[in-house]
Amino acid sequence: MELSGLVRALRLEGPRDGGQPEQPSPAVPPAEQVLLQIGLIFSEGAGGAPKAGMLRDLGALVEAADCRWLFGGMSPATLGELVAALNGYAAPPAQEQDAADLPSKDSAYAATAERAADVGSVFLHLLAKLEAAKTQESLGVPMVGLILCRVMEPLYIFAATHIAERPWTNAKSQSVAQELLALLVRATGCGSVAEFLRGKNEDEEGRFGAVMGLLKQELTKDTWKRNPATKFVFSWTLPQVTRPWLSHYLERVLPPSLLISDDYREENKILGVRCLHHIVLNVPAADLCQFNRAQVVFHALYNHLYSRGAPLIQAVLLCLLDLLPILERAQRQQKQTRPTTPCDEVLQLVLTHMEAEHRLALRRVYARTLPAFVQRLGILIARHLKRLERVILGYLEVCDGPEEEARLGILETLQCTIEHAWPRMPCRLPVLLKALLKMIWDVHTDQSSTPEPVKAALLQGATECLILLDRCSEGQVKVLLEGVYSSCEENRIRECIRKVQENT
Repeated sequence: MELSGLVRALRLEGPRDGGQPEQPSPAVPPAEQVLLQIGLIFSEGAGGAPKAGMLRDLGALVEAADCRWLFGGMSPATLGELVAALNGYAAPPAQEQDAADLPSKDSAYAATAERAADVGSVFLHLLAKLEAAKTQESLGVPMVGLILCRVMEPLYIFAATHIAERPWTNAKSQSVAQELLALLVRATGCGSVAEFLRGKNEDEEGRFGAVMGLLKQELTKDTWKRNPATKFVFSWTLPQVTRPWLSHYLERVLPPSLLISDDYREENKILGVRCLHHIVLNVPAADLCQFNRAQVVFHALYNHLYSRGAPLIQAVLLCLLDLLPILERAQRQQKQTRPTTPCDEVLQLVLTHMEAEHRLALRRVYARTLPAFVQRLGILIARHLKRLERVILGYLEVCDGPEEEARLGILETLQCTIEHAWPRMPCRLPVLLKALLKMIWDVHTDQSSTPEPVKAALLQGATECLILLDRCSEGQVKVLLEGVYSSCEENRIRECIRKVQENT
């Protein structure tokens, strides 16, 4: 029987006067037989208009079918196979393993979005029927639970594949995916996607392990690029699972994160580094240090410091700042005596790159993260003062646009350095004082589009540095500024100097 004819037959056998649906007549084949045949057709790969029409008929079939015909006597495995086949039918076109960037919206991806919207509609009808089946005595919650257990993970992967803006999605497919995910979460009795994946409490196992089981075969070195959606599903799913649940899955999530971060494309590197950062933040230090995992992550991140992409460098530095305390704590516990720490190694390389860097985007990224490294090292920043001083002087000289992110970051770095290494500051007072006064003058005379609040922040930062230098040099700055104050006619500069002189 054709699907359209089957739909008409099922509608004719709908609820009668008593409100109870009749059993399907012998002319209607069993649901399992029908769905097995449909699953076989769709598992053969993407097709054209005939399959699109069949998909619409399937949606109408599920919507019109009585729950007892659809699920009674149905093997959960049959529905699981059908959902998996439809999921594969709606997947983006396979890519070559060494393909370059994903193409923009083309005809193949447009067709994928249309298929995904139709498949998602079928899944929505299916979940609605499962919800309705819970109230029927002949089926009940246990049967629905068995079926849900077979279809939850493929439905989740479908939703995660199409929920965000990608080359293979459109507004309709994204909307259907969002609706499907919300309905799936409710159907499983969870309050959020995170709860669905990790479980309601630490003792309850969520669906994350099963989802990773399905993704595992597509997250190997030889396969992860063939399905362009796989990395996005993984990177979208991973942040949903946090501490303390994530440590149970460390062996499953760390290898693919390292694999994606080790790609030659910067987009994939950033994606992988962000996954590593989430792992570092949400897995206990003891688990990370076991089997030298933390060292492996450190070396993977350290190698990225030689890249020249600002977004990647920013992601790497932020991840390293959270990883370094774990490494150093492990070294102390193992009583390893090393002349330098991993933080020293990172800062040395960063300062080397900063000294020669001329691209403003990278200069801003470096300057924003530098204060955190100074704070991390504390008094040990004295090991790097010679190179750090050259970097500070060089960055104070150069205006970096209307927001002045680099100079503001360097002023904060200088403040942290003075606070932690104040005994080493008096001998550097002449060069630092000259650089700060020059910067104050440059900011005051700046005729560019720099907003006034930014100029005020620069002047305030420079003034605070002068005050700190004065404190650690026992008032030498006040003495040196007396002549400047008396000979200067610019009120804004005199105001900065006055703040330093009045500070006690």
